[in-house]
Amino acid sequence: MRLFFSLLFCLGVCFSASAEQFSSFSSAKKYLIKTLPNDTKSLYCDCDIKREGKKLVPDPTRCGYLPRNAVTRSGKQNIRAHRIEWEHIVPAWEFGHQLQCWQEGGRKNCRKVSKKFRQMEADINNLAPAIGEINADRSNYRFGMVANNIKQYGACPVKVDFKQRVVEPPVYARKRIADTYFYMQKTYGLAISNKQQKLFEAWQKLEPAD
Repeated sequence: MRLFFSLLFCLGVCFSASAEQFSSFSSAKKYLIKTLPNDTKSLYCDCDIKREGKKLVPDPTRCGYLPRNAVTRSGKQNIRAHRIEWEHIVPAWEFGHQLQCWQEGGRKNCRKVSKKFRQMEADINNLAPAIGEINADRSNYRFGMVANNIKQYGACPVKVDFKQRVVEPPVYARKRIADTYFYMQKTYGLAISNKQQKLFEAWQKLEPAD
């Protein structure tokens, strides 16, 4: 496999940007869409990303991604399988639950009353381009290892255990994920469990796959 540079722009550009320059999640997404380098790949599947007007869409030609659900329960096309979304590597649910504002009204209340939450939600260091279906399936599940070898998304190697609420990212994405968790820990005081801490420390030592 070639050297994996899917999120190199985030490691170089995003970590040099100040979270304070973005007042909202929507403004952060607009900035990222506008500045996304042409060679950026999706986080979990290493898919090429194409522009269609103001939208970003995954190109499954080389990465081999296939939707887990091509259609929704209502029989309509699963549009999230055909668009790129901005995934919070540390979910808003996870860092939000550590703030009092979430206990008093959830995400909507935090956006209204907490400057810290707005900064965390809009911090582009915690955002990565992901196929919408996988972003939805990941939900707020924790990262970890999944026992079985199921293939849910064609050749895309990400695995989701819906029963255990665990997501196993491909090897090439693990260091990026670990770096982000520790960035959020250092910058905002994010609490990380001992089990997750040890897992991310191991992932942080990984080199990009060749």
